Amino acid sequence: MNQIVNEIGNEQLKTDLPPFKVGDGVKVHTRVREGDKERIQLFSGIVIARRGSGINATFTVRRISYGEGVERVFPVHSPNIEKVEIDRVSVVRRARLYHLRDRVGKSATKVKEKRVAERKKK
Repeated sequence: MNQIVNEIGNEQLKTDLPPFKVGDGVKVHTRVREGDKERIQLFSGIVIARRGSGINATFTVRRISYGEGVERVFPVHSPNIEKVEIDRVSVVRRARLYHLRDRVGKSATKVKEKRVAERKKK
């Protein structure tokens, strides 16, 4: 039974996603259905967590909207995610950036970015 579930899940995996990680600034393009219409909505922010594996993998994106912190959890392989764009590549020393929730102002969105010279080498 478990093998059948894994085979079906592997067929649903997306292969065109960029290799983003925790701390990166991303723009997530999601499909939104309103009645019989469909449109693309952007959600941009910092990836504060990734968890799960395979078809169950998710990532959490946090942004500050009108002075209030907003977080959204996206399934990585969801058919409702059109694409994920990487805005900023950063260097972090933790697997989860939950400590950003307690910060206020500019420090809530600051994560140490990679230098331009380091980006060109890779």
